[in-house]
Amino acid sequence: MRRLLFVFLLLSNAGYAADCVVLLHGLARTASSMDALESTLSDRGYAVSNLGYPSRENDIATLAEAAVSAGLQDCDRHAPEQIHFVTHSLGGILLRSYMQAHPDTPIGRVVMLGPPNQGSEVVDAMRDTPGFEWLNGPAGMQLGTDADSVPRSLGPVDFELGVIAGTQSMNLILSTYLPNPDDGKVSVASTRVAGMSDHIALPTMHPFMMSNAAAMTQVLHFLEHGSFARE
Repeated sequence: MRRLLFVFLLLSNAGYAADCVVLLHGLARTASSMDALESTLSDRGYAVSNLGYPSRENDIATLAEAAVSAGLQDCDRHAPEQIHFVTHSLGGILLRSYMQAHPDTPIGRVVMLGPPNQGSEVVDAMRDTPGFEWLNGPAGMQLGTDADSVPRSLGPVDFELGVIAGTQSMNLILSTYLPNPDDGKVSVASTRVAGMSDHIALPTMHPFMMSNAAAMTQVLHFLEHGSFARE
C-alpha cells in the first residue's frame, strides 16, 4: 500500500517537475516578498527562480531587460520543458515590456498579481508629491495613466495570461484616487489587458496578495490548467 501511494504521489507531480517558474516581485519590494509562492510552487514540483532586482534604480525597459533575462537564464539551469512566470505588480509590466522587445521568446503560462496593466491613478495624483519619485524611482514614475504611461503603450499580450486582481484596501487615502473596486494601489479595471486568457478578482490587498492562500491556489490552477478555478 505504501509503495502504491509513493507511485501515485510521484506521478501526480510528474507533469510539473519538468517546468520552471520565474517569480518577479513588485516595486520597492525584494525577492523575499515572493517566498511563500516560491515554497508553494516548489512543493508542487516546479523548479523556481526567485531573483531580486533593483526596482527603484532604473526605468522599466532597463529593469525588464535585466530581470527577465536573469530569470530565464536561471531557469535554463534546470533544462525545463517550459518556463512560466508569476509576477506581482510592476513585475508584470516588466514581463510585458520584455516580451514586446523580444516577441519570439518562448514562455509558458503567466499569472500576474495586481498588475497595473492600464497604469495607476495613484501615480497620476501623487507624482508631484515631495519624496514620491525618490520612493518609487524612475519605473514608478512611468506607471501612470497619462500619455507617458508605459503600461498603456505596450499593447495586447500574445502569451497565455491569467490576471488576479485584489478588491480590498488597507490604504483608504490612496483608494480615493482609484475607481472602485481596488486593492489600494491598482483598480480591478486597470489590471485587465487585451489578449489575457482569464481574469479573477479576490478579496485580498495589493501588498499581501503574493502570500494570500486563495491567490496561491489560483496561481497553481492557472499554471496547470490555463484557467482559474471557479465554483
